[in-house]
Amino acid sequence: MCYGIMVTASVSSIHRYSFFVAMGYLTICHISRIYIFHYGILTTDFSGPLMIVTQKITTLAFQVHDGLGRRAEDLSAEQHRLAVKVKPSFLQYLSYLLNFMSVIAGPCNNFKDYIAFIEGRHTHMKLLEVNWKQRGFQSLPEPSPTGAVIRKLYMTLVSLLLFLTLTKTFPVTCLVDDWFVHKANFLTRLCYLYIVMQASKPKYYFAWTLADAVNNAAGFGFSGLDKNGNFCWDLLSNLNIWKIETATSFKMYLENWNIQTATWLKRVCYERVPWYPTVLTFVLSALWHGVYPGYYFTFLTGTLVTVAARTMRNNYRHYFLSSKALKVAYDVVTWAVTQLAVSYTVAPFVMLAVEPTISLYKSMYFYLHIISLLIILFLPVKPHAHIQRQPQTLNSVNKKKKD
Repeated sequence: MCYGIMVTASVSSIHRYSFFVAMGYLTICHISRIYIFHYGILTTDFSGPLMIVTQKITTLAFQVHDGLGRRAEDLSAEQHRLAVKVKPSFLQYLSYLLNFMSVIAGPCNNFKDYIAFIEGRHTHMKLLEVNWKQRGFQSLPEPSPTGAVIRKLYMTLVSLLLFLTLTKTFPVTCLVDDWFVHKANFLTRLCYLYIVMQASKPKYYFAWTLADAVNNAAGFGFSGLDKNGNFCWDLLSNLNIWKIETATSFKMYLENWNIQTATWLKRVCYERVPWYPTVLTFVLSALWHGVYPGYYFTFLTGTLVTVAARTMRNNYRHYFLSSKALKVAYDVVTWAVTQLAVSYTVAPFVMLAVEPTISLYKSMYFYLHIISLLIILFLPVKPHAHIQRQPQTLNSVNKKKKD
């Protein structure tokens, strides 16, 4: 259906029609999912592959719109690089959406990258970005994904073991136990909430790392060289575990968790909407995930916390950059605050239902909601934040070069 829209719709509206049809159908499936699975633990869930397909449909629709419906000078450098200037054939379209490597768990990828991989140009294109003669090579090397695949498979094994032990020991149902809600003191609840949320991560680490390894094993995912000159296979990586666990800001945490989904949200929503980009991006993220109330508790709370964290950072961070000791102290405190804030924010996402979420937040005295609101109400918001969000267009890049 969405391919028919891409063929018959006008170029100026192709992205809108595809977006609303794909998201509308996904939402209907999410509603039916509630009646089928209710609030149980989902072992097999048809909506997962549909969520990935929705990302790919809308990604391609916007990239076709950028390539055929907008002037080159109005595009950012990234939009220009990814723009699709020829409508794909039906076979290309189906191959992009339903290829075996990413049809179940993703991740979403760009159409031009996928076509380059299918045509055998993917690795070669990345290698051409480096001057190999300066590095002592007379011809292009042939990077192998074997090392990256082995490392990622090892990580999936560790994640699976943690899931079978840690996750079973600290299930999310502990957060609504009588002991937690009525008997434990506030600091104990705070620490226990963090532990339970940490224990819920391995299943995501397992699924996303395995999906990344499958793509790499097929030869897809080469991104060039890292800062140390080593071959890098993280073009499709969905998470950076080290940066997640050491994140010192809410923004840093989100940027390294479900990376490809965050990139999709940025490209189809955050960079394109004229008003309230942060709020609308969180709303879209909630709709994409489903219609369970817990998702909306998480993303609405996340919007509040993100704005508050940004406000605090803009107002106070510069005071701690004058010495190394102050910077270390700042990083330690912000790490602890970030990890606790994330645990508080994402708990409803795991619990799904309204009653356990309200019970949890009442037992925590809604402390993070109250603190975030006070920060937003009483601290000044930097007026240049929206300007920094705007992508740099090719026109401005060319103008700077001329200057």
